[in-house]
Amino acid sequence: MTSRRGPDAPGAAELRAELEALGARVTLAACDVADRAALTALLADLPADQPLSSVFHSAGVADGDAPVADLTLDQLDALLRAKLTAAHHLHDLTAGRDLDAFVLFSSGAAVWGSGGQPGYAAANAYLDALAAHRRSLGLPGASVAWGTWGEVGMATVPEVHQRLHRQGVRAMAPDLAIGALQQMLEDGDTTLAVTLMDWEAFAPSFTAGRPSALFSTVPEAVRALHDDGDAVAGDAPAAPPLRRHLEELSAAERGRALVEAVRAEASATLGHANPDAVPAGRAFRDVGFDSVTAVELRNRLRAALGLPLPAALVFDHPTPTALAGHLGTLLFGTAPEAPGTGRPDDPDARIREALATVPLGRLRKAGLLDMVLKLADSEATDDPAPEAADPAESLDDMDAEALLRLATENSAN
Repeated sequence: MTSRRGPDAPGAAELRAELEALGARVTLAACDVADRAALTALLADLPADQPLSSVFHSAGVADGDAPVADLTLDQLDALLRAKLTAAHHLHDLTAGRDLDAFVLFSSGAAVWGSGGQPGYAAANAYLDALAAHRRSLGLPGASVAWGTWGEVGMATVPEVHQRLHRQGVRAMAPDLAIGALQQMLEDGDTTLAVTLMDWEAFAPSFTAGRPSALFSTVPEAVRALHDDGDAVAGDAPAAPPLRRHLEELSAAERGRALVEAVRAEASATLGHANPDAVPAGRAFRDVGFDSVTAVELRNRLRAALGLPLPAALVFDHPTPTALAGHLGTLLFGTAPEAPGTGRPDDPDARIREALATVPLGRLRKAGLLDMVLKLADSEATDDPAPEAADPAESLDDMDAEALLRLATENSAN
């Protein structure tokens, strides 16, 4: 058994004692498998009476990963060394040996993806490809893409465990996971994903931003994706309190109430106590929503209103104002006018909704953000536009129409 620290690694002594108590002969060696020279020396030192018969590569590292736009070459190199480089050296340096098994521990990140761990996902995808490559050469090769292990492994870190659990990736009992691995080897599979999923949580969030056929043959996932919330409305004879409250309001009051209700539910979804954390005209993505929280907001709204709502609701209607208008149409047949949105038939409404989805970072890259900030803080011109935004208004509080007007006026000048 190797690791960079060998017998000095945390828990190594206890593991040796446990395995020896089961009758195994254990050697703990300090070796960085990504170091080809060190691995060559280690393999050369194996005793002749105990030749190498199986290789299990179970390294895991995710530290230093970052979204693609922020990932540096140094970070990517560190992530790939433990997985890709080490696995390649093991493959290359043992190709001439008569092995019974060559097993690579991959990850679900390589199967269904991980937006926050692109380097880790890429490294594990290489392992899957390497297993297939070895099989094409007539060599043993198997890559198992693990979901979340309980009790041991990287996912036992509380923050990681909570995030994965919220996404619907549940922790597996280690003995069941090992049993699945044994079955995989007996069946001769090349690649296999082994995971414990809460499909009711995972499938809707996985497809919230775009449809996917990846799990179309998993019955539980199919059922979860076809749950449009009818049961919520059908099981409750009386309308939910929020819906009853809206029915009692005038059309004008209803518009404001719907926007405030959406903001309140969105803020609660993100863990904020104050609805001000989600401005009416700000895109949900810009205030921290992802596919998981988007589905959670959908669930809260369908329970509050008794409406069947799709998982992609938040992505199809990207701001609280736009979403409130859509909900008003579903409830009352016409979209109520929300404060600050102008006439329901306003021809510029589509432009405002589109602009509201543009992240501030994109405005900055386009060279518009500094210009807009400068205009927002400046005094009114001698000939201001009839609907010019209040210069004292902060950029965070400005709606999409005001931002677009400020940017285009400055470009024209």
